[in-house]
Amino acid sequence: MYIEQGYEGNFSLWKFWILPLGFIGFMILNYISMLYSPVPVDVMMTDLIDKLGSNLVLILILVPLALGLFIVFGWVKLIQSQSIRALTTSRNKIDWKRIGFAFFLWGAITVLLTGVDVFFSPEKFQLNFQLVPFLKLAVIAILLIPLQTSFEEYMFRGHMMQGLGLLVKNRWFPLLVTSLLFGLMHLGNPEVSTLGPGIMIFYIGTGLFLGIITLMDEGLELALGFHAANNLFGALLVTADWTAFQTNSIYRDISSPVLGWDILVPVFVIFPLLLYFFARKYGWKNWKERLTGKVATREEFLESQANG
Repeated sequence: MYIEQGYEGNFSLWKFWILPLGFIGFMILNYISMLYSPVPVDVMMTDLIDKLGSNLVLILILVPLALGLFIVFGWVKLIQSQSIRALTTSRNKIDWKRIGFAFFLWGAITVLLTGVDVFFSPEKFQLNFQLVPFLKLAVIAILLIPLQTSFEEYMFRGHMMQGLGLLVKNRWFPLLVTSLLFGLMHLGNPEVSTLGPGIMIFYIGTGLFLGIITLMDEGLELALGFHAANNLFGALLVTADWTAFQTNSIYRDISSPVLGWDILVPVFVIFPLLLYFFARKYGWKNWKERLTGKVATREEFLESQANG
């Protein structure tokens, strides 16, 4: 079972709290600084882009999170003596086909939905494509966005979920807590100040979806692929003046930002359909046990490992 992989290596519960508490503390300080800043987040982003350019600002946003991935890997390997495989999956080795399948599936769906939106609501979009700026964006995005999204997955659905599960000895508590914290991590995004707190339904709902596929599939592979595709294709296809990623994308959304159905449909329609599809493809069963069941003790885990 995936959560029990946290027992591997030099196990001690305190080792699971240093990185999450440090990251949560950083998020709180960042949010407080934005909350009391005299300049709104969207205005601050616009000014920064005017001075440095959208590509450099994107790099400044992504690099700290990309470096965070290597900090997580270093901590897990050097302090916990846990393998990256055990942090990633309960399988004997990381299933790269699962990562690729989720990536290309969600990428294709994102392209399709964007194309439908542009076709039926052309007044909302402005063609923004310029070959050279787009190619520069593509290089930056392809290099850094998968590292950024992988950091978030390994922190929330990996390191934090395993630590919480081993602490409370169940699966529902880490699922709910990591989903909530993942949503709250986005409080500082300009989308929240523009669209209002209702958009947190999307962020928390996305965290819950990623947590469910991690527990049902007993590994991070599907979440890693999905999250990378979501951010990468989003950055390349459409940008807006009020989003966290303001890029030289193909289209620019010029409509008035409104919290509408397009925020709720993914959470309440598309994500459940994807869960059904993944369940059929990968033969998921025992939903109640996998999402709410007990987590084995270390002794039980070691015994099961010894028995093969």
